[in-house]
Amino acid sequence: MNFPIFLTGLTMGLSLIVAIGAQNAFVLRQGLKGEHVLAVCLACALSDAVLIAVGVTGFGRIMAVVPWLDPVLRYGGAAFLFWYGAKSLRSAFRSAGALGAAEQGGAGGLSRVLMTCLALTWLNPHVYLDTVVLLGTISTRFPGAEPAFALGAVSGSFLFFFTLGYGAVWLRPLFANPRAWRMLEAVIALIMWAIALKLLIGG
Repeated sequence: MNFPIFLTGLTMGLSLIVAIGAQNAFVLRQGLKGEHVLAVCLACALSDAVLIAVGVTGFGRIMAVVPWLDPVLRYGGAAFLFWYGAKSLRSAFRSAGALGAAEQGGAGGLSRVLMTCLALTWLNPHVYLDTVVLLGTISTRFPGAEPAFALGAVSGSFLFFFTLGYGAVWLRPLFANPRAWRMLEAVIALIMWAIALKLLIGG
């Protein structure tokens, strides 16, 4: 196990997944309500694990056949991250809070909750860009250590979703404060730009 590469995957996975969105708001809501938290966290984390594995294992083979795709995706990924960071920074100045989605809706059965969770995960085009394309591209920066990178990214998904789901009760006072959301968005912006620069310099 290459621990530094594992930590890189963990950091990058967390940096991408922590951005506030519909899926995270849903997990937070389920955690606040205490409904099907285990199933929801597992569904989100396992979905990420599958997509990350596809990205990491498939990109090496694709690069061997289409070598020009690596720089195209690397620079494209860097551009996306710069945009992503700018969007987060703008949200840091304009956001008024993000608990609204977490406080809506009534009780639901397990099947209905899981269907909603999976729809928010698999029907979101950004999840493929984040996991398959972006993490897959970044993993090619570590020849021979891709499994450690993938394991780190997958661990980041499990860590985040279970922390968010089960820690929602304790996190509620923090997330109810608009200033906390704005600070989080600002940190996300800086991390996104740092990763983008690493992609460009690494090339």
